[in-house]
Parts: sequence; C-alpha cells; structure tokens
Amino acid sequence: MKPLVLVLNGPNLNMLGTREPGQYGRETLADLAQRCAETAQAHGLEIEFRQTNHEGELIDWIHAARGRCDAIVINPGAWTHTSVAIRDALVASELPVIEVHLSNVHKREPFRHLSFVSSIAVGVICGLGSQGYRMALNHFAEMLREHAT
Repeated sequence: MKPLVLVLNGPNLNMLGTREPGQYGRETLADLAQRCAETAQAHGLEIEFRQTNHEGELIDWIHAARGRCDAIVINPGAWTHTSVAIRDALVASELPVIEVHLSNVHKREPFRHLSFVSSIAVGVICGLGSQGYRMALNHFAEMLREHAT
C-alpha cells in the first residue's frame, strides 16, 4: 500500500490563474493538482488533492486524515492568519504537516506575517509558487521511506 499524503488548499485558491496572477502566477488549481499528482507518482505516493472555501469542511478533512493518511501538505490561504481551529485540527491529526504558500508572505502586508500553522509544522515553504508543493511532497516521500526501513 502506497503512503497517502493529503494536499489541502484553503479559500480563494480555486481562483488560481485568474486572481492576482502577478502575486500567485498563471497556473490554475487544476495545473497545480496535476503537478502534485506527477510528483507523488514519481515517488510512489498517493495524494488526495482538495480545495475548499469553507473552514469547517477543511477541518473535517483534517480530522478524517487521522489514522488514514501519512502526512498533510496544506496551504491554508487566508486562514493561515486567522484560524486557531485549523491549527488545533492539524495538531489533533497527529500527522506531520508542511505549510505551503505560493507567494512570499513575508514580502506582503504585515498581517500576513503571522501564521497559526507554522509553529506546529515540520516546515514552511513560501514564495516558490507551485514548486513549494513539489518540494513538500519530495520531503515527505524521503521521510516516509526512511521511516519504512
């Protein structure tokens, strides 16, 4: 059975490719999902790639990952800066988490510098566009291989 990584995307990421392309690039969410699927396949991973604009739905997905998935890659979007509930759900999942952001949040508005997720994440990748997701999947593939031996 292949290791399963849950790749979660928060609000407004469904607008990728059209929303502020100077900030987020021209890749669509479907393009991003395809790149993640290719990376996962190359490493013998399975992924579930999801996006929602509803905080409770994201929390439900995180809860359901406990005991079923091996890791979580998450771009919480604007919830990064506002949701203690998502942070708590990630802690409760007892899974390793990597936080990913397409843009460099530290070069943006000061309110974006605060993350409720970063302190509980294995790592944070920001500002590298979709490559950040692939880097997160690469890390988890290596980590899961090491733990399997």
